[in-house]
Amino acid sequence: MAEYLISQGKKIIIVGCTESTLRTAATEMGHDTTYYVLDTGDIASIPSFIETVIRDHPDVDCLVNNTCVQRPFEVNDFDLTKGDQEIAINITGPMHLAIGFLPHFKSKSNGAVIMNVTSILGYIPTSIITPVYNGTKAFGHFWSMNLRTQLARDQSSVHIRVVEIVPPTVATDLHRERSDPDDNKKEKNPHALSVEEFMDYLKQGWEEGREVVGAGWGRRS
Repeated sequence: MAEYLISQGKKIIIVGCTESTLRTAATEMGHDTTYYVLDTGDIASIPSFIETVIRDHPDVDCLVNNTCVQRPFEVNDFDLTKGDQEIAINITGPMHLAIGFLPHFKSKSNGAVIMNVTSILGYIPTSIITPVYNGTKAFGHFWSMNLRTQLARDQSSVHIRVVEIVPPTVATDLHRERSDPDDNKKEKNPHALSVEEFMDYLKQGWEEGREVVGAGWGRRS
């Protein structure tokens, strides 16, 4: 996603919780790509992060909430600590980021964008082993809808677009905590999309100016 945006002449800031990974990615992408370390589950650290980014990059006009964790849970042997952590990372963090950047985005007369990456599982929770993830992505879907509607009806924020990205199964490391972390790869799941296939759908949706961008069978959402 970042590489495509760079190819379109956009300046990119990448954010994550592992500095070594971020450093390597920023070096490989080049184009003066900047990175910041942030654990979106650490809610108390978000306000200072936003303040730092705006101070260092006052021209920032887009937030992509792409952070998530997906864990298998058995309700008869439920780890509430891990469940709470997943909710913080997938819901509370992105919500605080969107609201925290909102005043700055309102000052961008040429427009700003908030992109929330949800999941087809937020619409149709077919993966019964990931009940918390499914619920967090349902929240992300309805949050995006209501955020878009409220911003559009206020003159001070009518120029801020809200885009929801709805992936199906994509061959990433999202399933790293499952017993088989590769069950979202094509050789084991014929319905899975490669990252390249997913990006083809995403680029088309962006170019068409869609508010909801689906991919694969997620386009039916």
